[in-house]
Amino acid sequence: MKAEMEKIVSLSDGDSTAELQEYLSSLTDDQLITVITTSALKRKKIGTVIKGIFKGSPPSAPEGCSRRLLLYQHCIPLCESGDLQADVAADIIGLLMLETHNLPGPSLAQLASLFVEAIKGGMMGSGKSLELFPTVLTALAACEAVSYGKGELSGEEYKKQLINSLCSSRWDPQCVIHLTTMFRDVPLAPEELQFVVEKVLRMFLKLELQEIPPLVYQLLLLSAKGCKKQILDGIISYFKEQDLRQEEERKDGESMDLEVQSIPQDQLRHVEGTTILHIVFAIRLDHELGREFLKSFKTSYGELCPFSIALLLSVARIQRYEEQVFDLLKGAIIKSYKDEQLQQGSKFLQDLLPEHCSVAHMILDTVKNSVFGWDHVTQGLVQLGFFLLDTFGPRPGPFGKASEGSATIAKSPTQQACKLGGRILLEGFKVHEPIRGEILEQVLNRLVTKTASPVNHFIELFSDIVVSAPMILLESSSKVTETFDHLSYLPLATVQGLLKAVQPLLKVSMSLKDALILVLRKAMFSSQLDGRKSAVTGFLLLLKNFKVLGSLASSQCSQTISSSQIQVDVHSRYNSAANEAFCLEILSSLRRCLGQQADVRLMLYEGFHDVLRRNSQLASSIMQTLLSQLKRYYEPEQDLLPPVKLEPCITAQGDQVFLQEPLAHLVSCTVHCLLWLQSSRPSALRNTDDSDDDQDEEEEGYQSELQTILESMTRRMIKSELEDFELDKSAEFSLGSSVGVKNNIYAVLVMGVYEVLIEYNFMKGNYSKSRFEELMELFNRYHKLADILKEKSGKGRVLSKTPRSLLTMGFVSTLLTMLFRDSTLSREEALSVLRSSGEFLRYSVSVALQKIQQLEETGHTDGPDGQNAEKTFRFLCDMTSVLMWRYTNIPSVVEEAGRKEKRSSLSLLCLEGLLRIFTTCQQRYPDKMAQLLSAMDISDDDTEPDNGNVTEITFFYIRQFQRALFTQLSGGEEEFNSKEAQLLVSILSVLSRQLKPSSQQFVQMITWTVKICKETSFEDSAFCKGLLSLLFSLQVLYKSPAGLLLELCQDIHSQLGDIDQDVEVEKQSHFAIVNMKTATTTALLVLSQVDRVLDEVDWLIAKKKTQQALEKSSAGEATQTADQQDPVEKAVTLQLGTLLTALNELVQTALLPGTCTDTLLRELTRTYTILTTLVKYCIQLCSGQQGVLPARFEKLVKLSGSHLTPQCYSFITYAQSGEFSGGGADDKKKKKKRDDVNPAVSAKLLRETKAIPNLIFSIEQYEKFLITLSKKSKVNLMQYMKLSTSRDFRINAASLDAALQEQDGSQQTPVTQEAEETQEPKHKRRKQ
Repeated sequence: MKAEMEKIVSLSDGDSTAELQEYLSSLTDDQLITVITTSALKRKKIGTVIKGIFKGSPPSAPEGCSRRLLLYQHCIPLCESGDLQADVAADIIGLLMLETHNLPGPSLAQLASLFVEAIKGGMMGSGKSLELFPTVLTALAACEAVSYGKGELSGEEYKKQLINSLCSSRWDPQCVIHLTTMFRDVPLAPEELQFVVEKVLRMFLKLELQEIPPLVYQLLLLSAKGCKKQILDGIISYFKEQDLRQEEERKDGESMDLEVQSIPQDQLRHVEGTTILHIVFAIRLDHELGREFLKSFKTSYGELCPFSIALLLSVARIQRYEEQVFDLLKGAIIKSYKDEQLQQGSKFLQDLLPEHCSVAHMILDTVKNSVFGWDHVTQGLVQLGFFLLDTFGPRPGPFGKASEGSATIAKSPTQQACKLGGRILLEGFKVHEPIRGEILEQVLNRLVTKTASPVNHFIELFSDIVVSAPMILLESSSKVTETFDHLSYLPLATVQGLLKAVQPLLKVSMSLKDALILVLRKAMFSSQLDGRKSAVTGFLLLLKNFKVLGSLASSQCSQTISSSQIQVDVHSRYNSAANEAFCLEILSSLRRCLGQQADVRLMLYEGFHDVLRRNSQLASSIMQTLLSQLKRYYEPEQDLLPPVKLEPCITAQGDQVFLQEPLAHLVSCTVHCLLWLQSSRPSALRNTDDSDDDQDEEEEGYQSELQTILESMTRRMIKSELEDFELDKSAEFSLGSSVGVKNNIYAVLVMGVYEVLIEYNFMKGNYSKSRFEELMELFNRYHKLADILKEKSGKGRVLSKTPRSLLTMGFVSTLLTMLFRDSTLSREEALSVLRSSGEFLRYSVSVALQKIQQLEETGHTDGPDGQNAEKTFRFLCDMTSVLMWRYTNIPSVVEEAGRKEKRSSLSLLCLEGLLRIFTTCQQRYPDKMAQLLSAMDISDDDTEPDNGNVTEITFFYIRQFQRALFTQLSGGEEEFNSKEAQLLVSILSVLSRQLKPSSQQFVQMITWTVKICKETSFEDSAFCKGLLSLLFSLQVLYKSPAGLLLELCQDIHSQLGDIDQDVEVEKQSHFAIVNMKTATTTALLVLSQVDRVLDEVDWLIAKKKTQQALEKSSAGEATQTADQQDPVEKAVTLQLGTLLTALNELVQTALLPGTCTDTLLRELTRTYTILTTLVKYCIQLCSGQQGVLPARFEKLVKLSGSHLTPQCYSFITYAQSGEFSGGGADDKKKKKKRDDVNPAVSAKLLRETKAIPNLIFSIEQYEKFLITLSKKSKVNLMQYMKLSTSRDFRINAASLDAALQEQDGSQQTPVTQEAEETQEPKHKRRKQ
């Protein structure tokens, strides 16, 4: 063979082509093949051999053609066999490519078929020779005609047939990537490209995971030709499916305790990460691809999944897309939360649609997945987290103040989105080391810079970070130290939050603690009041958390960091002596505050008690400080009255008077510290050795001195008359003058001291009658002063709020229990002193109310334990039990006397207390409602409920309140106490939220409410409003309220009569609660519910529209026949049908002009707008499908056209006449006053006149789109519409005659439109 090869080489190098041709002809095909194979395998001059064969086989001669074809047919399998070395194969294919265009059509067709067969047979393993295929196809497409079967086709058509045959056949998974690469070089028509792309995407599932990224890369290169959306959607849906499969396998594995993993998770995540990189790279180069990518998510967030979110966040790193991506994600998150809220609040929607996918879960999944080396996603996650926190964080309240106390549960979509931002960052912080520094820095920067708006959400995030990773945080403690430098300039609330959050770190890091102390010392002398308050806050916090040895057991001190984490630099100098010195030094700093403003002192007094409890070794210093401060204002002469000096408590600046010393708080702090020491020390004292005798004597010394002072104060405060405090009935208390302000301050201080002494004497009184009599004396003095203050300030311009009571929550709960529930015989006599005073009982309950309200608004109460959520909740439970017992066991009829005075009876106060407690519990302790209810141990004739079941126990108490309400309603109307009934209804609505809508009890609750509404006929609009609101809130969770609204509208119509007075309305009463007096209230409530139902319908239509658009884009597979109607379309038409019938009733009702009419006009406008939206949806349907309208749609159009629209026009005429005749004054006066009209009235008129044109416009828009729909659907829908006359120029003949007569014929002037308009109402009034 060597000889032949040499011969071919030497001949081809020579000039004689004829000789070469002759020699080649002399060789048989087999010999030629052997030559080629040998030289290729041995790498000997294969290029020259092939060139020689081409040279000696002219394409014009048939023999040359067949030889060339033979060469191709042999070389292609040879290259694929894998026997050749890569560069040899590449050389061969390169040479073959150069000559392909010289092959005649039939040869090309044969070659192409060879390729197709090889691909079908799976023989294209290495894909080397596939580079030749595009050249063959291009050359083939250029041929004019190629024989095909018995006839012939043009080359282009033949190529199409080949591609079709190729894509329809089975591909070997190994050659998918080579084929995709090959198609990049093949000229393809759009439909061919689509066919190819579909085929490749289908092959994804058959490939190994590792092969997906290179295939994606090739597909993205192919996307330059088109089909961008299809390629991206295919890739995303493949990974979405894989993720779902993986999740299901994980769940199955958990439930069956097996490891079933067809795809290893880490492998899948790495593949996803690589794919994301490829796509982002492609988008950087091809902006059209980027636009197409974002466009697919703008229509619906239902298309999102963890993979696509990760992809979006990576794309956000490209600057031109950053804003778009975050806006898109923001919209998706908020829409997802809003949809969830809407769906949870309506049974009608829950039944119609499956639970929707939560975007928040997907994003959190993306955070979890990003652990697998997705560094390109993490940056986007951080940005997204902060973007959400900044966009949806709490807004500043009026005057830039932050609303106090954050609610525990995020309820609104914006709050939830803000919380999600925090969770993304927290999870990201835990799992990604590189971004920790940035997250921390950004959080701390925002705490420092955002002084104008609330930063609770950033503080919460910082606190969570500290708790979850304290040691990591210590690595970047320098950042925290930097933040400390700004402390004195930050708002107080921020400082408190920040220090509380950072507290666990202070125990571990000495350097951090030292830095903080330096900053606080500086802040102590800040010129800003807030700076000094911050210093006090910080120092008190340090005192609470650095225990001096010998303080009570550490079990009482809550520690948030485990001991293993505290072995850092504690050994350096973390010892008791250092701590004690440190604490005493802080105390000496704090003593300086006692000479500062009242606000700063107040913070000290409120903090000392907690410090003492956590650090009992500091008792001596604290008590000495308080004692010396108290002595400044205490009158030591026992015979002098009053026992306190009020002069030094105030200070004047110019003509203004300020409080300098919050005396009552000082006494309160002293009393609480003393009481705590006395209750906790006796046990501690017994255990100490004799060596502590000096200390004990010192303690007993100040304790007995304080006791003497308090006893003396009690005695003398009882003796003191108001005149002794320079207060008197006739004194001035107006806040306008400095004298009034001074008297107000004095009065508040004296009342505070009385309250503190009441608490002290009760706690020390040990149920002795004489002690309680003194307590009553104190109370009478307090009460007298409180009455004067109330009476005097009531006369002023502003009603001043009653000052916050200084009694503590714990004491109030003990007091109530003693007053109402204590039946111990030995205490009977002493307690009867307190029980005999109705005023004292009222006072106790009203203070309880005040405390509960404070808890509801801010999440804590004043005084010791006020910040301790656990204890506060325990006090709440005790109060609930007492108030419930008092309300159920002593009927309000007994308290008739109380009603004659103009104020609530004690029972009502108890009821109000219960309502407040239930509301507070639901807001602040949502998980503990059952615990609260089970604390109310009132068992009458009922069997005790099962405490474990929330629904059971709630329903047990609901029945108690239902019974109470039923008793109210079964009396006559003159015995009906509206306030009590309203409170009971409010309590029922709060408790009913605890019932599961699917439970039997919930259904019973609805049935009971409907029964009450049907049978109660009291003319009390406030009660009616409460009861119907309760009914609606239950009804939406049970089924759609549309039917109920219709019945109520019929009732309102029959009660208020028709707009046309000649029409007799058929008397019907479904609900007795709707009567003449309550009909307007009911109408407003009904309209607000109509609005809610319209919201739902609007939402459903929007959902259907997006679904329709998506189906259309994915080749609209779903075509529905008329008889199998979409459940959503059916529900929408039924809902709208019922609403139209209900509104039809209301529109004919003689409603009073004003809010009611205005609201009705607005709701009608909205109804027509939504009908228009529905019509637009139908137009979309008809253009997409074979023009079938949803069933019942025609009926709906008929209902709106022939029933509602004409009535709307009559109502507009009625509303306008009512509007003008409402005034009652005659027209001349009106004209005179037209210039100086009350602006509020003119604004109202303007508002009403706006509502009417809006309504007419929306009706006409509706009709306009109906005309379009009629043309599209070939159904004449306009036959039901009447021509409107509402906008015509109306001439009223009778009023025209009257106007002409008035002019007496002397002036023959034409009647102006104004005259005609102002006359019309007169005519109307005459008719009435």
